[in-house]
Amino acid sequence: MSEQAVLDQTDRAILDLLRENARRPLREIATAVGLTVAPVQRRIARLEKVGVIERYTVQVNHGRIATGIEAVTELQFADDLDLAQIMEYVAQIPEVEEVLTLAGDPDALVRVRVDGVEDLRRVVSQLRSSGPIASTKTLVILEGWTRFG
Repeated sequence: MSEQAVLDQTDRAILDLLRENARRPLREIATAVGLTVAPVQRRIARLEKVGVIERYTVQVNHGRIATGIEAVTELQFADDLDLAQIMEYVAQIPEVEEVLTLAGDPDALVRVRVDGVEDLRRVVSQLRSSGPIASTKTLVILEGWTRFG
């Protein structure tokens, strides 16, 4: 494992601003943290280089799209599998958006996005068809919220 980066208060403020809006102009970030554009640009480049900033992404509001169901399926495994096996198995299903392995019960949570109920049924059946999966429990998400910063 590589060395962890040491961040000062300004680095943390820059990260908070980028979490809120990764497309925020450098001039706006510089003003907010009390620096000029050049040092902010250097700090962001350093944070990218050392791996603190891994990528820039988009948060899609799926509620504004006409179709789609988001659900979380709890997975309980019959045998002791290592975490890599769990990740490898569910990563093969294209509708899987996120996997969280857990200490406790259930063994994993799988977040899926599908077009409709039939697709959800098919994906859950795919998950259940694996030999090591003893049981599943699927919860349909009605609304979501994510904290940034």
